[in-house]
Parts: sequence; C-alpha cells; structure tokens
Amino acid sequence: MAKYVATVDWTLTAEPEDFLKGRYSRAHTIDFDGGITLPASPSPSVVPAPWSDASAVDPEELLVAALSNCHMLTFLHKAREAGFAVASYRDEAEGVMRKNDEGKIAVTKVVLRPHIVFIGNEPDEAQLEALHHAAHEDCFIASSVKTEVVVESPQQPAS
Repeated sequence: MAKYVATVDWTLTAEPEDFLKGRYSRAHTIDFDGGITLPASPSPSVVPAPWSDASAVDPEELLVAALSNCHMLTFLHKAREAGFAVASYRDEAEGVMRKNDEGKIAVTKVVLRPHIVFIGNEPDEAQLEALHHAAHEDCFIASSVKTEVVVESPQQPAS
C-alpha cells in the first residue's frame, strides 16, 4: 500500500459579509508531499474573475494532467518491456466537461494526443496501438475514474 498526500490550503481574504454573498477569492495553494507548491483556483469558466485566478491550475486541469501523466509513465514502461527505446514523449491532452448520464457536470472525456519519438527500432501501427492499450489498462489513474480516456490518432511510425 502506498499513501499520497496533498495539502489544500485556503484562507479568507475578504470580509465575512462578502464571503456570505459569494464575493471572495477562491485562490489557494496545493502542497505536495515532495515539496512542490502549486497556486490553484477554480477555472474562470466555473467561477468568474475576480473570484478565480486564470494563471493558477484548476482541478479539471489537474485531472487531465494526472491521466496524461499516468498514461505516459505506463507507456514508457510498456515500450521498454517491448524493446522500444523512447527519446521523447509529449502529450497535449484535453478534457471535456459536460453533463454526464446522471445529469451532473463532470469531466466526461479526456483525449490524449501523444507525440512519441523513438530511437532505432520503432513499433508498427498495430504495436503502437497495443502499447497504448496496455498503458491505458495498467494506468492507476485511468482505473480510478469514470472519465472516458481516448488516445487520439496515435502517431504513425516514420518508416
């Protein structure tokens, strides 16, 4: 068993009357157990400025990043096991928020768009798809959410 810690810290900077009227900043920090602190806020599409901070990371972005990050780490492992050396991996992942089947607003879909550069031997299209499938199946974060995760148009090897 492993334990993961993130401390979310928010303090009221407005008057209590403003808080009760919804006129207060939601900006806060997230401290991770490795020592990194991130400025965080709700998305301005959820809570408009000035009560949010567009320059800070929002929960929806963190979810998209966690899914992308987990897929990448698992993909790298699967590629290594299959004998493919990876030089770089870049993913411009995107999440979509809308009503789910229960009528609740949720991040219903995350699209991963990995661009992977291999060194030497490259997987063919079927092998690449199999690596992505295996990475998705073994990704801890993907296994933890109801969100649909799709790898869009896996890159074709440059043969």
